[in-house]
Amino acid sequence: MEMAEQRFKLQIPSPREAIGKARKNLKSWAVFFAPSNFKTAINIQQLSSRLITNIEHFQSNYLCVFLALTIFCILTSPLLLIAIAACLGGCYIMSKRSSENPLKIGSHVLTLPQQYAVVGVLSFPLFYIAGAGAAVFWILGASVFLIVLHAAFFDSDALKNPDESFATPIETV
Repeated sequence: MEMAEQRFKLQIPSPREAIGKARKNLKSWAVFFAPSNFKTAINIQQLSSRLITNIEHFQSNYLCVFLALTIFCILTSPLLLIAIAACLGGCYIMSKRSSENPLKIGSHVLTLPQQYAVVGVLSFPLFYIAGAGAAVFWILGASVFLIVLHAAFFDSDALKNPDESFATPIETV
C-alpha cells in the first residue's frame, strides 16, 4: 500500500520552480509570430496533430498570452481594478494588524488565514458589482479562441525544420 502511495504521489512544484520552468520553456516570439509558418490544415488529422503539437510546444507562450489578456482586462476595467486593490489592501491591513493587535470576535482570536477569509467573503459583493464574473469568462473565452486559432494555423512542420522557417531566398546578382 505504501509503495502505491509513493508511486502516485503528485508533486506540486513551488511557484518559483513553476515560473522558472515556464521561462525556460518559453519559445522565441519571432518563431511564434512568424507569418511564413501559418498555413491551413489539409484535413482533420493534420488539424488535430497541429493542435496537440503546438499546444505542447508553445505552452509557455500561450500562458503569456493568457496573462497579457488578464492584465489587459483588469487595466481596462477601472471598477475591477479598484475592487482588486481594495481586496489586496484589506489583506495588507490585516497582515500588519495581525502582528501588532490580533482581531478578536468575542473571546475568540482570529488567525491570519481566518482574517484573509473574512476579507475574501466581504470582497465577493464588490467583485460582483465590478463584473468580475464577466471578466473571468471573457478572459477564458478570448484566451481559448486565440490559442486554438494559433495552434490550428501554425504549421507544426516548421518546428521540425527551424532553419527552413527563417530561410530567406537570396537573390544572385
